[in-house]
Amino acid sequence: MFIKFIFVKRIMIALVVISMGFIACNKLVDIDPPVANLTTLTAFSDDNAAIAVMTGHFSALSNESFFTSFTGVPIFTGLSSDELTLWEGSSNESLISYYKNALFSNAGGSAGDECWPFPKIYACNTVIEGVASSNSLSLSVKNQLLGEAKFMRALYFFYLVNLYGDVPLPLNTDFEVNRLLSRRSKKDVYKQIIADLLDAQSLLSIDFLNGGLKKYLPNVIAERVRPTKWAAAALLARAYLYNGDYVNAELSASSVIDNTSLFGLVTLNDVFKKNSREAIWQLQPVAAGMNTCDGAVFILSDAGPTEYSPVYVSKFLLNSFEAGDKRNVTGNWINSVTVLGTTYFYPYKYKLGLGSEPGTEYLMMLRLGELYLIRAEARAQQNNIPGSVADINMIRARARAAATVDVPDPLPNLPGALTKEQLMAAIIHERQVELFAEWGHRWFDLKRTGKVDAIMSVVTPLKGGAWELTDQVYPIPNFDILRNPNLVQNAGY
Repeated sequence: MFIKFIFVKRIMIALVVISMGFIACNKLVDIDPPVANLTTLTAFSDDNAAIAVMTGHFSALSNESFFTSFTGVPIFTGLSSDELTLWEGSSNESLISYYKNALFSNAGGSAGDECWPFPKIYACNTVIEGVASSNSLSLSVKNQLLGEAKFMRALYFFYLVNLYGDVPLPLNTDFEVNRLLSRRSKKDVYKQIIADLLDAQSLLSIDFLNGGLKKYLPNVIAERVRPTKWAAAALLARAYLYNGDYVNAELSASSVIDNTSLFGLVTLNDVFKKNSREAIWQLQPVAAGMNTCDGAVFILSDAGPTEYSPVYVSKFLLNSFEAGDKRNVTGNWINSVTVLGTTYFYPYKYKLGLGSEPGTEYLMMLRLGELYLIRAEARAQQNNIPGSVADINMIRARARAAATVDVPDPLPNLPGALTKEQLMAAIIHERQVELFAEWGHRWFDLKRTGKVDAIMSVVTPLKGGAWELTDQVYPIPNFDILRNPNLVQNAGY
């Protein structure tokens, strides 16, 4: 919780962030870890210690519990939308609340605050202040760490504003200021997101860097686990698109797409592998006994859904795939298991789950496929119909070409003679079948395109709930409402 967290003194925050870095994160760090009792001053007194702080941030994010934290965004938003079905045997009240669009926040508890990442934002602010005020860091390390912290702060604000609407904007570690912050408009939040990302883009390395923030040797495969200028550009493209700045959305997306020396579309079953050429930024798994949280939770065993893996693909998503779309071919991005005569289809973008040795799949945070769809939408909004169609057809060509088995009637290209309205509908459809179960895209698309009420008023009753328009934003955690008289709850809660 935000307010609870910021009661902790700055030195303790620094210690927590640093200590998190050494929970099963040795792969991310190829330098000796600093001693555990670092103070705020020593945390940013030399390159290695400062690097360890941000390494710890990435490691802790990768190591989070899928059902109780920010990394659960794919499952929470998938349940909130028409993307995932919750197993009827689940007793997880929080997941049931997401699924029925019946989140709540009151004195007795809450459901909806799992994605509230203000402690992470505070940790980013700690790094920004500590690195900026340090006189002992090398310039390259100082720039990279500042860029990483601003990039991560922008990422968290992006999800906050899209999940909760208007939110506070804590930009420093001043307790007296932060504890009484009121909510800021979405326009103000996006302004800060874009400012942070522009700063990050100017500070971050153009190259993928290793754990010591050095360039990889020419004969070493570069890990794509630390943000670069390209990651900042990719997130900027998304922020511009959501903010209606289609010119800059296209320019930012193109800057990454055109960098063919680093990035390119790959076959369906290679997309989510570690260091895939499609990867712009990934998180390296650090938890023992599995690759990614997504694979561990989404992949169903022969027993079908369980309390640990309680979701599967909804009929709405299954029915949205066109004939000949190999993303929907068993063994590609959808797989299935039949239990007692019932077949459950589940997301299979990640092939490895529990019990798999880490090392072959990394958690995809930003990828090239999304940027083609961002540019397609930005071009459509600027009436560049041919350019938009060409981008969509790049994604459809990949979905048509790569498969484990052949299918009849391969997925056709979109025709060039489409109206803007037809093209926009095609883009939203393509986003639905390309980006499913990835970081909330479907939930956000329904809201930002104004389709959420029409679709969820039909879907929610079928899930056992009752849809209200106010359900499209999650409730502000009650804990913070009680401790900040300036923090107002969302309507409907």
